[in-house]
Amino acid sequence: MVTQTEVKQTVTTDSFSQGIRDCIPTLLGYISIGLAFGVIGITSNLSILEIFLLSVFVYAGSAQFIFCGLYVAGAPVSIIIITTFIVNLRHFLMSLTVAPHLTRYSSLRNIGFGSLLTDETFGVAVTKLMKENHLGGRWMDGLNLTAYLSWIAACTLGGILGKWIPNAESWGLDFALVAMFVALLVLNLADVGKSKLMHYLKLIGCVAISMYILSYFVPGHLAVLISTVIVATIGVLTEK
Repeated sequence: MVTQTEVKQTVTTDSFSQGIRDCIPTLLGYISIGLAFGVIGITSNLSILEIFLLSVFVYAGSAQFIFCGLYVAGAPVSIIIITTFIVNLRHFLMSLTVAPHLTRYSSLRNIGFGSLLTDETFGVAVTKLMKENHLGGRWMDGLNLTAYLSWIAACTLGGILGKWIPNAESWGLDFALVAMFVALLVLNLADVGKSKLMHYLKLIGCVAISMYILSYFVPGHLAVLISTVIVATIGVLTEK
């Protein structure tokens, strides 16, 4: 039987303000990567308005960095759109993971949850699911909106600062996104037991091997996507 205290605790952890608080630890990553993208965007001959609009409508660090590289290389618009779509396909997998816990909300709200879901907010949501096996709509709104607005602000500010930083690549700013994902991986692995750690390390090795083999047959971005899907499926089937 659920006590009144447990009900109050559930309401508190599902609040909009709690979503904001749970997002705060990830904001350092959003701000640093957003600033780096803004600077790279300026060096890629994008205007501050274009950087702002990319942050609003694309809202994906990896895709936005790739956009800059393709734009500078003079790639056709069709190639940029297709590549961005492929890179962001992982968001379908993340959305499918959290969707079963949000079915009590309308389709429109679920579209909002999925549209603003990122690698970082997904990580926070999965951590909450592991602890409480429950997700609340107001909590998701607080988490997602905090991350979204912080990203837009950081990218725009980075574009403004970028006008004062020549040759941004020499600062290693284009490697900022990779560094953030490595840090997130290390932090996640640090919290698991020895058996799970070995399992995850084996999966990481499988990804590397799969990408290496597939790169001989398909373009690099497709090799990354196919390897991720294959090994993620293996991971789900072998998870204990």
